[in-house]
Amino acid sequence: MKNMFKKWNSLSLVSRIVLGIIVGVVLALLVPNVSWISLLGTLFISSLKAVAPILVFVLVIHAIASHESGQKTNMKTILGLYAIGTFLAGAVAVIAAKIFPSTLILKESAQEISPPQNIGEVLKTLLVNIASNPVDALMNANYLGILAWALVLGFALKQASATTKTVLTNVSDAISKVVQWVINLAPFGIVGIIYDTISTNGLGALGKYGHVLIVLVGTMLFVALVVHPFITFIYTRKNPYPLVFLCLKESGITAFFTRSSAANIPVNMKLCEKLGLDKNTYAVSIPLGATINMAGAAVTISVLSLAAAHTLNIDIDIPTAILLMVIAAVSAAGASGVTGGSLLLIPLACGLFGIPADISAQVIAVGMIIGVVQDSCETAINSSSDVLFTATAEYAKERKEAKA
Repeated sequence: MKNMFKKWNSLSLVSRIVLGIIVGVVLALLVPNVSWISLLGTLFISSLKAVAPILVFVLVIHAIASHESGQKTNMKTILGLYAIGTFLAGAVAVIAAKIFPSTLILKESAQEISPPQNIGEVLKTLLVNIASNPVDALMNANYLGILAWALVLGFALKQASATTKTVLTNVSDAISKVVQWVINLAPFGIVGIIYDTISTNGLGALGKYGHVLIVLVGTMLFVALVVHPFITFIYTRKNPYPLVFLCLKESGITAFFTRSSAANIPVNMKLCEKLGLDKNTYAVSIPLGATINMAGAAVTISVLSLAAAHTLNIDIDIPTAILLMVIAAVSAAGASGVTGGSLLLIPLACGLFGIPADISAQVIAVGMIIGVVQDSCETAINSSSDVLFTATAEYAKERKEAKA
């Protein structure tokens, strides 16, 4: 048993995850009615949801409080990259959805939701979330509220004693270690997730939504393999693909299976350390990126809302399409602060086309059906680009200094 455990730990996390997928598929086909197998997935997702808010809260406080005055960071450049990446992702998604229009099979019923009706309501919700009670923000995984309070407390603790800062460091390391333990259990959780998906819906569950899923995933791949490398090249003036592929391999794959940008923060921090990046920068940019860097969400909002418009034979003119790009980018940046994430913001975009709430609610239901793939890809591109843009900003700074 000890040798088996040792051999299991010697495998890479990706290899263990692949084994988990295979086992989940086999069990779903052979014994489709064993409820405790599905429980593995439920427990894994619940564990990630439980620890991720605390992780973001503690890491940001520690990063801000530990920052030494006078030390320069690249946060302005990184924030600019986050904004550019999210907007361009939305723009590419709008173009892809127009070139490859999808038709949805809308159902008569959908889950009861209360989506925002206009951009003003979204901004109001974001401001309310930012000013929420810190305990309530932690309990409800309101990441904008968590981020706001963590920043405030971090700045307040900058003048704290060395002992207090040491305690913050120890707590931060401990929470990160707990998340690493949870992520190491991913193969077992994935067995349950795959088992539940296939045993409940069958292997052909995603077939009827294949076209829109291909457009979604294809657009995200284009953003990850063309748009993001292009942005990186513009800033660094060197071949971006070694860095892009490294980020996708060591961050994107893990995020794909955990489906949580917040829970993937320790993985990203470790990768930044491996790349030799400035800790004063990535200690802030990585938790911040997990909250506001949402290129994948911009793709989801744009593609599904335009699919709804095409299904209803609504013609979208160029000015409306441009407005959709802007709204998708703004909404995506705040998606983590809205219950239901990017899917719940689809009715806002649909409102541009005059699509009624009951129809847009059905689009959300479609999104939930394909979510097992869509959400995984969305999280992978969101999380991996946090490291990519953090590294890009630092390499761009080094290039400028070398020229000077």
